[in-house]
Amino acid sequence: MSLLLKGDSILIREVWNDNLEEEFARIREIVDDFPYIAMDTEFPGIVLRPMNRGIYQLVARISFAFGSLTFREFNVNKDVFANDSIELLRQSGIDFKKNNENGIDAVRFGELLMSSGIVLNDNVYWVTFHSGYDFGYLLKLLTCQNLPETQAGFFNWINMYFPTLYDIKHLMKFCNSLHGGLNKLAELLEVERVGISHQAGSDSFAYSLYIQEN
Repeated sequence: MSLLLKGDSILIREVWNDNLEEEFARIREIVDDFPYIAMDTEFPGIVLRPMNRGIYQLVARISFAFGSLTFREFNVNKDVFANDSIELLRQSGIDFKKNNENGIDAVRFGELLMSSGIVLNDNVYWVTFHSGYDFGYLLKLLTCQNLPETQAGFFNWINMYFPTLYDIKHLMKFCNSLHGGLNKLAELLEVERVGISHQAGSDSFAYSLYIQEN
């Protein structure tokens, strides 16, 4: 049975540069009691695997505390992106101009994340969906270094920073009746989506409900 009861109100908190430290303080206060993090990133697609691709929206979900964190680094006028990815995100309500003006500084985010209590912690449970790129971005923010050149090195970093991790896409391989992407899975498990699809807040919230239902 889901921990979320009918009638419970859901709030996806919008986090920008001006309230980032306040929201991280909130995370530090509640992480011991609500140690489940559902995380999703939205990024500008894959075009020839460029060396510099900005992360612009990332979400962390801690039990029933939700936050949609939007970054300033990605610029549609300067950075490489896949047109279909950007158009989909615009249709989902992403305002790239506002992101550049009010978005979070990625370096400061990495510093606060490192001291938040939700990384390097065996007692925190990360829940994701097909999350290789998501964790790649997070590791870049946490370490301020290039990612390891080998798969083994990458997974060593994953195990260090996110020691307890559940990737729902991987777990679906062991459930014969489950298949497809995020929306299809929501349909199969009869999980009601909250918020707008293809925004990281809504997607990460869906991950958390899948784990609760199963």
